[in-house]
Amino acid sequence: MGRNDPYLFVPCLILFSAIVAAAANISRDQDALLSVKAHIINDNPNNILAQNWTSNTSVCSWMGITCDVYGNRVTSLTIPDLGLTGTIPSYLGNLSSLQTLVLSHNWFSVTIPKEIGNLTKLKELRLPYNKLEGEIPEELGNLAELEVLVLNNNLLTGTIPASIFNLSSISTGLVLSNNSLTGSFPDDMCEGLPRLKGLHVSYNQFKGPIPNNLWHCKELSTVSLSFNQFTSRIPRDLGNSTKLKTLFLGFNNLIGEIPQEIGNLRNLEILGIDQNNLIGFIPDTIFNISTLKILTLFNNTLSGNLPSSKNLIGLPNLEGLNLGLNNFGGSIPSFFFNASKLYTLALGYNSFSGLIPEALGQLRNLERLRLERNYLTFSTSELMSFFSALVNCKSLKEIALSENPVDGVLPSSIGNLSVSVEKIYMYKCNIHGRIPKEIGNLINLTTLSLANNNLSGSLPMTLGRLKKLQGLDLQNNKFEGPIPQEFCHFSRLYKFYMNRNKLSGSIPSCLGDLNSLRILSLGSNELTSVIPSTFWNLEDILRFDFSSNSLNGSLPLEIGNLKAVVSIYLSRNHLSGNIPTTIVGLKNLQSLSLKHNRLQGPIPESFGELISLEFLDLSNNNLSGVIPTSLEKLLYLKSLNLSFNKLVGEIPRGGAFANFSAESFIGNDLLCGSPHPQVPLCKSSPQKKSKKKVILLGVVLPLSTVFVVTVILALTFGLITRCSKRRSTEVSHIKVDMSPQVMWRRYSHDELLRATDQFSEENLIGIGSYGSVYKGRFPDGIEVAIKVFHLQREGALNSFDAECEILKTIRHRNLVKTISSCTNHNFKALVLEYMPNGSLEDCLYASNFNLDIFQRLGIMIDVASALEYLHFGHSNPIVHCDIKPSNVLLDDSMVAHLSDFGIAKLLSEEDSMKQTQTLATIGYMAPEYGREGQVSIKGDVYSYGIMLMEVFTGMKPTNEFFTGEMSIKRWVNDSLPAVMNIMDENLLSEDEEHANVSKQSCASSVLSLAMECTSESPENRVNTKEIINRLIKIRDLLFANIEMV
Repeated sequence: MGRNDPYLFVPCLILFSAIVAAAANISRDQDALLSVKAHIINDNPNNILAQNWTSNTSVCSWMGITCDVYGNRVTSLTIPDLGLTGTIPSYLGNLSSLQTLVLSHNWFSVTIPKEIGNLTKLKELRLPYNKLEGEIPEELGNLAELEVLVLNNNLLTGTIPASIFNLSSISTGLVLSNNSLTGSFPDDMCEGLPRLKGLHVSYNQFKGPIPNNLWHCKELSTVSLSFNQFTSRIPRDLGNSTKLKTLFLGFNNLIGEIPQEIGNLRNLEILGIDQNNLIGFIPDTIFNISTLKILTLFNNTLSGNLPSSKNLIGLPNLEGLNLGLNNFGGSIPSFFFNASKLYTLALGYNSFSGLIPEALGQLRNLERLRLERNYLTFSTSELMSFFSALVNCKSLKEIALSENPVDGVLPSSIGNLSVSVEKIYMYKCNIHGRIPKEIGNLINLTTLSLANNNLSGSLPMTLGRLKKLQGLDLQNNKFEGPIPQEFCHFSRLYKFYMNRNKLSGSIPSCLGDLNSLRILSLGSNELTSVIPSTFWNLEDILRFDFSSNSLNGSLPLEIGNLKAVVSIYLSRNHLSGNIPTTIVGLKNLQSLSLKHNRLQGPIPESFGELISLEFLDLSNNNLSGVIPTSLEKLLYLKSLNLSFNKLVGEIPRGGAFANFSAESFIGNDLLCGSPHPQVPLCKSSPQKKSKKKVILLGVVLPLSTVFVVTVILALTFGLITRCSKRRSTEVSHIKVDMSPQVMWRRYSHDELLRATDQFSEENLIGIGSYGSVYKGRFPDGIEVAIKVFHLQREGALNSFDAECEILKTIRHRNLVKTISSCTNHNFKALVLEYMPNGSLEDCLYASNFNLDIFQRLGIMIDVASALEYLHFGHSNPIVHCDIKPSNVLLDDSMVAHLSDFGIAKLLSEEDSMKQTQTLATIGYMAPEYGREGQVSIKGDVYSYGIMLMEVFTGMKPTNEFFTGEMSIKRWVNDSLPAVMNIMDENLLSEDEEHANVSKQSCASSVLSLAMECTSESPENRVNTKEIINRLIKIRDLLFANIEMV
C-alpha cells in the first residue's frame, strides 16, 4: 500500500477527532472545577484545594476527583469534611459525565444551582450538613439516573418539587431531614419511586396525613417522619411494607389506634411513635416481632393491660423499651425480663401494679430502669429482693421508683449495687427507717432523691463519700441531728434540698466553700445560731431557703455579694436589725420573703432598683418609716405584703400599687391612702403640704448648699495635695487608686520579672493590641496575670492611662480585679487577678472541652451584669468599646469576668455618646462605631448581641462564611425561630430528645434577644437591665423544662 493510502486516512481522522474532543471535554471539566475553586471563600486551614487544584497538573490527579478509565471526563467530585466556605457555582452543571457529587459537611451557602439538573448521568448527590437555603430546584427531577439524594441538615424551605417524586431510579434513599420544608406528600408518591428504600424527612414542617399507599414502595426499609406536623391515623396498609426495619413517626399529631397490621412487619427493628395522640391498646402482634430492638411509644394516651407471655414469642432481641406517660395498667409482663439485651426499660407514669418479677436480675445489660409513678408495691423483704436482683446488673446507671407505694425500709444491699449507678430516684415512696450507711459505696452517684418519705434518724456521714454528687434531695422526711460536716465534701453539688425535716444545730460554715451550689433549701427545720459569714461567699447561688428555723443575728452587708440570686426565703426566724442597703445590688432577685422576723428600721429607698422583683413579703416585722415611692418602679411586682409593721404615711399609688388590696398594708395603723377602702384617707391638705414644702426649701436648701460647697473644697484640696506629691517624686512603682480590699500590696519590676521567669514564653497567656499578658507566681504562691504594655506601639501609653483611669473607679464581681500596677519611664504593667480557665473564646473552640447550655447562659448573664454595672452603676457611664469572647475571662468556678479596658470611654453626665478614632474589633463593633466613631453604651449592647450569637451558634462573626451581605446577624435572623440548623451542635445530646427540644427553644429565645441587641438603630436596642432580666427568665424556664423530663 502506498504512503497516501485513503483507507488509512479515515481512521486517522476519526482518531484525531476523538482525541481533540476528549481534550476539549476534559478542558471543559477543568474549567468547571476551577469555577468551584473560585467560589470557595475559605479553603480549609491547610489550603488543600488551593495547592492541589492547579492548572499545571492533570485534573484526574486532583484531590477528590475521579475520571473515567480513559481520563477523558470527570465522573466523581467528592470533597466532604474539608470545612470549605462558599457557594456552589452554576458551572458545575457543565460536568456532564459526573456520576457522583459529594460536598457534605462543609459551609456551602445560598441556593442549590438549578444547573445541577443538567448532570443527567448523576447517580449520587450528597449535599448534607451545609448552609444551603431556598427551595429544592425543580430541575433536580431531570436526574433520571439518580439513586440517592441527600440534602439533610441545611436551611432549605418550600415544598418538595413534584418532579422529585418521579425519580424512579432513586433507591438508596431520599434524605431531607433537618430543614424547614413544608407541604404534604402525595398519596401516590410511590408510583414514581417504586425502588425507594429510605425516606428520611424528620425535623421539618410537613403536614397532612401519612400517604395511604406508602406501602407501594415495596423496597422500603427505613421511614423517618418524626418531628413534623403529620395528622390523621397511621395507615393500616403500612403493615404491607414487609421489608421495613425502621419506622419513626414520633412527635407529630397522629390520632387513633396503632393498627394491628403493624405486627406484620416481621423485619422491623425500630418502632418509634412517641408523643402523638394515640389511644387504645398496643396490638398483641407487636410483641411477636422477634426482630424488634427498640420500641418507644411514650407520651400518648394508650391504655389497657399489656399481654401476658402466653401465645407470645416475646421480644428476645429487645434493647430499648419506653412506654412511659400512658395509661397502661395491670402487672408488668414477665417476658420483658427475658430480653437479655435490654439496656433501657422505661414504664414510668402509668398505672402498673403488683410486684416486680425477680427475673429483673436477668437483665445483665440494663442501664436505665424507670418505673416511677405507678402502683408497684414492695414490702421490706421484697425491696431487699429487688435491690439484690439489681446487683447482677453491672452496667446499671439509673433507678427511678418514685411515687410508688413501696412502704418498706431501704435495705443495706443498696450498697451492693454496681458502682456504675449514677442516679437514684425514690421520692414519695413511703419508705421509712434510716438511710443505710452502705449507700456511701455508690461513689459515682450524681443524683440521689429520697424526698417526701418517712425516713428518720441522723444523716449518715458516709454520704460524704459521694464526691460526684450534683443533686441531693432529702426534703420532707424526719431526719434529726446536725448537718454532717462531711457534706462539705460535695464539691460538685448543684442542688441541695433538706427542708421540712427536724435538723438542729447550726448551718455548717463549710457550706460556703461549695462553689458549685446553686440551690440550697434548709427551710422548716430546727436550725439555730446565725447564718455563717462564709455563706455570703456563694456569689453564684440562685435560690436559698432558710425559712421557719430559729436563726438569729442580722443580715450582713455581704448579702450584696449574691449577684446571681433569684429567690431568698428567710421568713419565720429571729433575724433582727436593719435591712442592709447593699441588697440593692441583687438585680436578678425575683422573690424576697423576710416575713415574721424582728427586722426594724426603714424599707431602703433603693428597693426600687430591684428591677426583677416579683414577690416581696416583709410582713410581721418592726419596720418603720414610709413606704418608699421608688417601689412604684418595680414593673414586674405581682405580690406585695407589708402588713403588721410600724409603717407610716401615704401608700404610693403608682406602678403595681394600683393592683394591691388593703391586705397588703393591714396592721400599720399610721398608713393612709385613698385608693384603698379599708385604709383611712390621708389628713394632710394641699395647703399644708405646700407650707411644708416652703419650710423645707427655706431651711434645708441653704444648709445643703453650705454642706456641698464644703465637701467640694475639701475634695479639691485633697486632689491638689495628692497631685503635688505625685509630681514631686518619681517612683518606680505606683499603685492604681483602688479600694483596700483589692489593693493589697505593691510590686517592683524585679518582682514581676521573677514571677514570670523573665517574661518567658512558657508563661505567655495572650497578646493584644497594646500589650502581652503573662501568668505570674509570687513566692507566697499567689498566682496573677501581668499585663505588660508595649510602649513602642503607638497608642499603648494612652491605653495604659485609659485603663488606669477606668479601673480606679470600678469594682464588680464580674470585672477582672486589678491588684496593683508597676510603672516607670520605660515600663508599665498592671497586675491582675488570674483566671485559671482562660477566656470564653478558648472554651468555645477547645477540642477537649465543651461548655454546656447552662454554663453559656450563666456566662452571658455574668457579662451582662458587668455591663449593667458599667452603664448604670454610677453617675458617669463607662463604655467598654471592645466586647468579645477573648475579653471575657473565666475563674475556677466558671464565673465570667470582663477584662481589657484599654479603649474604654468614660462618659460625662451630660453626654450619651462620644466620638473616637480608636477602632474596636471587626465583626463585633456597632455600625455607628465603625462608620462615625460614635461611642455609647448602646454600642456595647450591639457587641454583646453579636457575642451572644457566637456563643450559641459556635460561629465567629469573622468566619469566612460571612461575606458580602451575609453576616452572622443576617444568618441568625433568616433562621429564626427555627434554630436547629444554626445552634452549636455541642449543646445537644444524642440520647436526650426531650431535653434537646427544650434547649432548642432556649436557643431560639436567646438568639431572638440577640437580634434585639443588634438593631441597626441604637435607640431600638434593649438595655443591659432588660437583657439580664430576660436571660434569667430564659434560664429558669429551661431549668424547669429539663427538670420535668
